[in-house]
Amino acid sequence: MEILYTEAFKRQVRRLARKYRHIRSDLAPVIEKLEAGEILGDQIPGVDYTLYKMRVRNRDAQRGTQGGYRLIYYLKTDDQIILITVYSKSDQSDIDANRIREIIAAFEAARQ
Repeated sequence: MEILYTEAFKRQVRRLARKYRHIRSDLAPVIEKLEAGEILGDQIPGVDYTLYKMRVRNRDAQRGTQGGYRLIYYLKTDDQIILITVYSKSDQSDIDANRIREIIAAFEAARQ
C-alpha cells in the first residue's frame, strides 16, 4: 500500500511535534499497519470520499483516549492511502467536513 501525505498533514505533525515530542514515533506503527493494507478506524459518513478517522495513542499526554490524536486518512484506491490530517483531541474537538474537502482539493491540485 502506498502512503501519501498532504501538506496539511505534514504541517500539523511539525506543529504538534513542538508540544508532543513523541508524535512521530506514536504515528509510525499506525502508518506501518496502513502500509501493510490494514484498514483502521471508523469510516466517516456523509462525505464524498472514503475517509476514515482513528485514534492514535499520545505517549506525551497521559489522559487516555481524550488526550490522544485523531488521524484522518483517505482510501483513494485499493493500493493508495492519503493521510489528510492529524490533531490532538485535547487541542481540537473535531474537524469540519469542508476543511477536509479543502485539504483533499489542494492535494489533488498540487499533484497535477
